[in-house]
Amino acid sequence: MPRTDVPKTVHNYLTPIMRRFRAARMRQFAAMCHVRPDSRVLDVGGTPFNWELSPVRPQVTLLNVEDPNYDLPSDMRFVRGDGCALQFGTGEFDIVYSNSVIEHVSTLERQRQFADECARVGRSYYVQTPNRYFPLEPHLVTPFVHWLPRAWQRPLIRNGTVWGLVRRPDAAATAWYDDVRLLTASELRQLFPGATIVAEHFMGLTKSLIAIRAVS
Repeated sequence: MPRTDVPKTVHNYLTPIMRRFRAARMRQFAAMCHVRPDSRVLDVGGTPFNWELSPVRPQVTLLNVEDPNYDLPSDMRFVRGDGCALQFGTGEFDIVYSNSVIEHVSTLERQRQFADECARVGRSYYVQTPNRYFPLEPHLVTPFVHWLPRAWQRPLIRNGTVWGLVRRPDAAATAWYDDVRLLTASELRQLFPGATIVAEHFMGLTKSLIAIRAVS
């Protein structure tokens, strides 16, 4: 699960907006998934950042494909792993949480594996992803480019997107974007049958989609 590679200079401008959305998202997560301090939560692809904004601090296990490049809080643990093939038992966690990760696993088949693993390992789950139909592509920080055919997107990444103009990515960096596959609401429903699909809005448009299964 690669991290969203937004250039730091652009990311700094977006941080206040991102904090506002994520703080509201964490309040919603805590309320809808009945989070308690003793809840066992697996955060697939996350970092401690979101948990600093949570109104409740559960027992969090962070899972990523690479070792962390940050100091891990003493009340969290880290494991290396693949969100499409989790190494945990069925129902081992009270809740599986994932924020803006499922769109990074490259193909619809792997997204289906990711969704199945979240549903298997967690009694409840909360999986958020950007909405493909929102006009601003969140990784390239540029409107409409994600609606173009993929072959047209590649030449634009370096000189036709905010991300490209600020970062000036090399070939390896632009290849990273090939793994991004944004989802629609109908696709998310198919990946998480039986889940409640919640829309997160910005300026009257659906910015993000969240699949939620909450068990008391």
